[in-house]
Amino acid sequence: MAELPSTAIRTSVAEIARHHGGGRLTFALLAGLIAVVLVSIGIGAVPIPFSSIAASLAAWVGAPVAVDETIQSIVLQIRLPRIVLAVVVGMALAASGTVFQGLFRNPMADPYIIGVSGGAALGATTAIVLGVTFSVAGLSAVTLLAFAGALLVTLLVYRLAWFRADVVPEHLLLAGVAVGAFLAAVISALQFASSGNIQQVVFWLMGGFSGRTWEHVWLALPYIIVGYGVARYFARDLNLLVLGDETARSLGVSAASARRWLIVAGSLMAASAVAVSGLIGFVGLVVPHLVRLITGPDHRRLLPAATLAGGITLLLADTVARTILAPTEIPVGIVTAGLGAPFFIYLLMKNRGKTYWG
Repeated sequence: MAELPSTAIRTSVAEIARHHGGGRLTFALLAGLIAVVLVSIGIGAVPIPFSSIAASLAAWVGAPVAVDETIQSIVLQIRLPRIVLAVVVGMALAASGTVFQGLFRNPMADPYIIGVSGGAALGATTAIVLGVTFSVAGLSAVTLLAFAGALLVTLLVYRLAWFRADVVPEHLLLAGVAVGAFLAAVISALQFASSGNIQQVVFWLMGGFSGRTWEHVWLALPYIIVGYGVARYFARDLNLLVLGDETARSLGVSAASARRWLIVAGSLMAASAVAVSGLIGFVGLVVPHLVRLITGPDHRRLLPAATLAGGITLLLADTVARTILAPTEIPVGIVTAGLGAPFFIYLLMKNRGKTYWG
């Protein structure tokens, strides 16, 4: 009995250390993100010094500073919207991956696992092949139909997985794989039937941010904010769902309700990201996996850290994609796959015996 106070003290100290360690990590990631954004703005066909970047941003918010209008146009209308979109999409993919890996209790789970990618790809391919050219608020038919397709297919998969007033994770996984395979066949048939637009379809399927504007940011951002807010609210419930429904219910969590909200949140973030960027792989798979090795499985710390890390990762990948072969630009999906796949194999080999959830 005499050892109990010291044990409690050690436990409390450990909890405090973990809490502050998570805060330091989040602060470091936020500082890193800001630094990468500033560096990325300055890199390109026209190098821009930091002083000019600072002046352009200051003039943007109304400060009375002298600024070169050409430089300001490059910063605010060409590079900054693309950079912000890359950060937002990276955050959404990483946050969505974190949610789905927790729900499936599997660090190999991917945001596209429930058909998001297939639905978005079908919507975009249909618009390209059929030559649909309408525009709403500056957004092309490709973007809008990709967003609609992602949401509709996600709802279909969600409905297929519904059983006895709840969504069964195993059914959700199987339905997503089956529907995704069917949609891939439809997309291939559309490409075969219309070879004239095949290059545009393939380029969209590879993913990228070329030509993206502030309108694309405003399309995706509200849904991603809502999705992240819901996921953050249910982070504690997600911790308990990892331990099993019975354990979660015994601790006061409505497992069915929490699972439904988390699935909606993860799907909404992934659908919004795919609609404006095309298919970008491995960010939602590798980033949560890697950050979990640092923060542990507590989603209250893991989710914000993985979200920031996802923004940094995809922005770095996009900066490489648009500069490594300048003036030629390569799709960012090639960069993420080329770097992510070998790195993920390395992680698997190094941590084969590691337990992610306890």
